[in-house]
Amino acid sequence: MLSVPVPSVAHVSFAVASPLGRQATFDELGTPLHAVTFVVVDLETTGGSPADCSITEVGAVKTRAGEVLGEFHSLVNPGAPIPAFIQVLTGISDAMVAAAPPESTVLPAFLEFAAGSVLVAHNAPFDVGFLKAAAARLGYPWPAFGVLDTARLARQLVLRDEAPDCRLSSLARVFHARVTPNHRALDDARATVDVLHGLIERVGTQGVDTLEELTTYSARVSPVLRRKRHLADGLPHRPGVYLFEDSDGRTLYIGKATDLATRVRSYFTASEMRTRMAEMVGLAERVRHIPCPTLVEAEVRELRLIAQHQPPYNRRSRFPDRVTWLKLTAEAFPRLSLVRSLADDAATYLGPFGSRRQAEAARDALQDALPLRRCTGRLRPDPAGSACALAEMGRCAAPCLAGSGATSYPDVVQQARAAMTGDVRGVVAHAQARVDALAGAQRYEEAAEHRDRLAALLAASGRMHGLAALSGCEELVAERGLPDATELVVVRHGRLAASDRVPPGAASSAVVDAVVATAESVQPGRGPTPASSAEELEVILRWLDQPQVRLLALEGTWASPVHGGGREREQWAGRRAVVAAPSSDRRRLRPRGAGPH
Repeated sequence: MLSVPVPSVAHVSFAVASPLGRQATFDELGTPLHAVTFVVVDLETTGGSPADCSITEVGAVKTRAGEVLGEFHSLVNPGAPIPAFIQVLTGISDAMVAAAPPESTVLPAFLEFAAGSVLVAHNAPFDVGFLKAAAARLGYPWPAFGVLDTARLARQLVLRDEAPDCRLSSLARVFHARVTPNHRALDDARATVDVLHGLIERVGTQGVDTLEELTTYSARVSPVLRRKRHLADGLPHRPGVYLFEDSDGRTLYIGKATDLATRVRSYFTASEMRTRMAEMVGLAERVRHIPCPTLVEAEVRELRLIAQHQPPYNRRSRFPDRVTWLKLTAEAFPRLSLVRSLADDAATYLGPFGSRRQAEAARDALQDALPLRRCTGRLRPDPAGSACALAEMGRCAAPCLAGSGATSYPDVVQQARAAMTGDVRGVVAHAQARVDALAGAQRYEEAAEHRDRLAALLAASGRMHGLAALSGCEELVAERGLPDATELVVVRHGRLAASDRVPPGAASSAVVDAVVATAESVQPGRGPTPASSAEELEVILRWLDQPQVRLLALEGTWASPVHGGGREREQWAGRRAVVAAPSSDRRRLRPRGAGPH
């Protein structure tokens, strides 16, 4: 009799049918390995593909806690001749299956035998694939079986000096199976039972005692890492934020989850493939969690906590100052400058940009279209001064010279400010004419460069107008209808002030008023994102953009400029592939025989 280790606390995430109509998990039911019913199945077929081959024999053994509960066996009439080499391999001839029942009779009987169990097979994709194909042909819905592949598990546990390969015959010798595999379904299933029990005994010595751990077992997961799975004990099955901390209480990593318990537990299994995360879990001594009523609140809290703690294993927190803004300075003769943060001044800002390169491209697009000064020093109009090279080429309005240069420069600045705040038509028209001219002259590299500059400007303009519009709303209240709940969200000046989750149909005016009354008070600052980060605003905008969302109340104007970057970007995107080739196609579009420009 096989002795299966019994865990003190079971944590298994594995799909099973729920009598309530919802797919539950073994994790919720707390099923340890000794309580799982396995049905070990083996098939013989007329070939290797379920698309054009059929089942000739089904054999299965039902077992639980190392004890055989029953067996199932039947030949199957495939409805077609069995190839000669298959007859030689299996010993199943056409005469043997001539009087056998068809798969329309055998499959329902097998599904009834295996109901409520976990299917086990050696090279499970083959056997399960044939069973699924048969169910599809007969119009049966495939049950939510869990599947365990003994071949995959053996590759993790059996050494080369024990067996030359992981074939069933080789493993049967290693684990002293009582039945020798012989390419007959029931005998092979019986041998697979002994292999399964031997594999379970091996992983049991490594602390694997639940179905989820068995199905995701990998030799890559060290015993040290596996022993830390207790850190996930007690976590709820609800949205929230989790924080891995070391022995000194220092935050190592912060993440969000739709299901806190399931997500944190995945860090201790083979499903976590990131080397950095394995290193982080090795240092962790506790997991702190913050439950949230909605996933959008969990996403926002994650962003805020990362900004607060700067955990070393969150990649986004390693470069907190990477965001770049394009600034039209508040000087007597303004110019464009790249800055890392928003200042409390009268300057005009565009952004944020994810990289300095993109910010430089947008700046160049503005400077291509408008003769803004590029020198960085303070200017005082000088009647005796001389124009710089850019002024002589018409690319700078030369405010440093007394006369028309200084008097016309405010108009240039006003055009730049308009392009950054709401109307990019002038910049688009200039860039479009320039790109068309360069493409017509077959100067594709230069055309693509101007195209990319405008694309960077339009992307930033559309993004900023969306962020600024939401930030300008004093209060926004919205609901999102889900099959099992209604989410309520309160946003003030672009900052998530409150969220809640109520049963369907329970979002009455009184409930909404209560959520609004308990929402955070927000005092906005200056700039396009006065009360929150751009990342938080984008999380909220993605939530609001879902089709199930409905606005309940709005104080302010939530709109984007009609000629802003969002609209112009859509129109330009349809034209950019025509006027110039992308970088990867430049060589293809260069005229035959032409050299570099």
